[in-house]
Amino acid sequence: MTLRTGHIGLNVTDLDRSLAFYRDVLAFTPLAEGKEEGRRYAFLGDGENLVLTLWQQAGQPYAAERAGLHHLALEADTIEKVREYEEALRAYGVDFAYEGVVAHREGAGSGGIFFHDPDGTRLEISVPSGAEDSPAPSGAAPTCGFF
Repeated sequence: MTLRTGHIGLNVTDLDRSLAFYRDVLAFTPLAEGKEEGRRYAFLGDGENLVLTLWQQAGQPYAAERAGLHHLALEADTIEKVREYEEALRAYGVDFAYEGVVAHREGAGSGGIFFHDPDGTRLEISVPSGAEDSPAPSGAAPTCGFF
């Protein structure tokens, strides 16, 4: 049996702020929350499964130049859904790496949006097809690798 991703755990600097972002903007469902001082956390899911855990253990924002998480990729059902998330994220004031939907590489049908959460963690929402007419900011190299 090949291993699969179970869930992703992120260290955050402000649990309330991050919980609001992932719940209200990205529509994750809260499953559980720890409120004890020094042990704050939130478990978020898709309605059925645990997908993301937030741990208030970071003293500083995400550092792209350090080893560890490169980015968190989320997959949507349709390119229209990606555009809905883009609109909600823009209304929230999120920092985007590229303007609008972009392809994963030149000639690819897959693609999406690339942005940062409140702590600067790099995020992607993409689809396997539907981005055929979108620009590829990194040419033949993977777009998700260089933002």
